[in-house]
Amino acid sequence: MEIGIKISQARRELGITQIELAEKMSVTRQTVSRWESGAAYPDIEKVVNLAEILHVTCDYLLMTASSSKNESCTNENDNDQPPATSVTRLLSTLEGKTVRMSFYDDEEDLDALNAACKVEGFEGNWIRVIIKNKKEYRQKFIALSSILSFEIVDTEDK
Repeated sequence: MEIGIKISQARRELGITQIELAEKMSVTRQTVSRWESGAAYPDIEKVVNLAEILHVTCDYLLMTASSSKNESCTNENDNDQPPATSVTRLLSTLEGKTVRMSFYDDEEDLDALNAACKVEGFEGNWIRVIIKNKKEYRQKFIALSSILSFEIVDTEDK
């Protein structure tokens, strides 16, 4: 089950409207609607607050294999890797691709703004990218919490 469905179900079980949840989360109703529809994911910092408000665990919200609201999800494949969350699975699809990033207004990264960036990987709450400006390539780490969205762009050099 995806995070948006889990948010919606938990909110409804508590009898909270999208507007009420938005007020408690300090976001707009439209943001809650986008989370619930799967059009956007809450920032990782918001997930902790969501879990508290909805009386569920963070694991329940983030783990696709988790069906229990109050117990952690166990790893089904018995290796040392933690189960992938819907957010980490989504982000991993960007590795190796060229993207343009849009940023929250107060969090803009001027080097990466409107630049084609090749995603090299993710390190915790950071994205590692190669930015090509004119004829110069630079590696940079950018906080995921500052990024509003990614747009995958054509990777062919013209």
